[in-house]
Order: sequence, then structure tokens, then C-alpha cells
Amino acid sequence: MFSVSQLPALEKLNLPAPLKEAVGRLTDTSAAAGVMSRPLLGKLPLRRLVPQDVHSVLDYAGAAMVAGAGLSAARAPEARIAGAILGLAGLGVSLCTDYRLSLKKLIPIEVHEAIDYGWSFAVLAAPFALSYARRAPVVAALHCFNALSTIAASLVTDYRGRRDVHWTPRLATDPGPINA
Repeated sequence: MFSVSQLPALEKLNLPAPLKEAVGRLTDTSAAAGVMSRPLLGKLPLRRLVPQDVHSVLDYAGAAMVAGAGLSAARAPEARIAGAILGLAGLGVSLCTDYRLSLKKLIPIEVHEAIDYGWSFAVLAAPFALSYARRAPVVAALHCFNALSTIAASLVTDYRGRRDVHWTPRLATDPGPINA
């Protein structure tokens, strides 16, 4: 394995471009590290203001908040079940996404972005669809707040994967890795 201190020596070896990109992505520790995601639906995210690592931490915190709020609802079993299922789903997706703060890089970053929106809408709808909004108003408010803040953050996140894996074929206009 190469370390950051060995990078100048690697550049002297005149490696092929794909190998330089791979080594650069593995050793780059900046907020701009990784491969920029392709726009979801051709338009999303609207801006790339929130770094991927910050969004990753928000994903874990959001999943924990949804699960914790739901599990604390003693009078509404629907809220407990919804909180546990949605919280564990959010945690599972985060742990398996192709970004720096995950355990396994199985889910491409564009798929994670789509899941962020779907998960948020499920968390937003759960208190009303499962009828616990009136019986557990604090839990419902926390779920709605989390869902809306996740949607807002997703609209301005600079989604970047660690590997160059996409869910659609490469386009001629794809932005390449930042550090190539």
C-alpha cells in the first residue's frame, strides 16, 4: 500500500492515467476527494455546497435520530416500528455506500442520492400514513424535521464516490475525478 509521502515517487514512474486516478483517490484526504456524481434526473443536486463527508455524518446522525425518536415513543407502537425500520434502513444504506465514511462500498453514490430522497419522503410520510402524528406529536415532529433537513441537505450536497462506479454508462460530458 502506498502512503501520501510516496506520491512524488509515484509520479516519477509515469504511471497510466487510470492508475494515477486510483492512487490519487485513495490518498487524497481533502473534502474534494473522490469522483463527482452525475446529476440525478439531469438537475440534482441544485448546488454542490455541502462536502460529502459532512453529508455522510448527517446521514448517520439522521438515521440515529429517526430510530431514537421512534423507539422512545412508548404510547405509539407504530412510531416505534417505523422509527426502528427507517432508522436501521438509513444506517444500512450509509454503511454500504461508496463514500469515505462507510464500511463497504457497495452502493454507487448516485443510487445513494436517490435513496436519500426516497428515504426522506418515507420518513416524512410515516407519521401520517401510520397515524401516529397525533398520538406521538414529538416523534412525528422530529421525523418530519429530519426528513425535511435531509432533503434540503441533499439538494446542496457535493456527492462524491470513492470509486468510479456509476449506475448508468459513462457519458462523454462526465466530470472526471477531481485530482486527475
